[in-house]
Amino acid sequence: MAALSDSIENFIKQLLGEDTRIEIKRNELAQYFGCANSQINYVLATRFSVDRGYLVESRRGGSGYVRLIRLSTPSADLYESLMERIGDAVDEETAFALISRLRELKLVTAREERLMRSCVCAGAAALPLGCKDALRACVLKSAITQVFKELQEEN
Repeated sequence: MAALSDSIENFIKQLLGEDTRIEIKRNELAQYFGCANSQINYVLATRFSVDRGYLVESRRGGSGYVRLIRLSTPSADLYESLMERIGDAVDEETAFALISRLRELKLVTAREERLMRSCVCAGAAALPLGCKDALRACVLKSAITQVFKELQEEN
């Protein structure tokens, strides 16, 4: 199954190439790979998420499509997508991935990345797991909001 997911991911990345956005038909992609639409959905959800630098918009139905946008610069869309991805609770792995994405976009320095990671790591607070994920979400949202606020003030 991983080989198929890898193939689908690589195919989509080749389609995207240097472009920042593409539209593809989920049904056509599933037919091309001889798999179910759910396999395409799985690849889009796990390999093209906000924390990996992509925004996926989808419209279902007969004339449905998937619009894939590579997030290369900070924007209101990126901020909103990050906040939505974090939600009310976020696990450590996802938080680290989001912080790494901020670093890749050069929104935070290496030092700031390490500081943010230390604030949301599992050992940062002695709380039950469910509480840790909620606290981690609050801390991460606050840090990201500050990053975008400072970016706005610079411009």
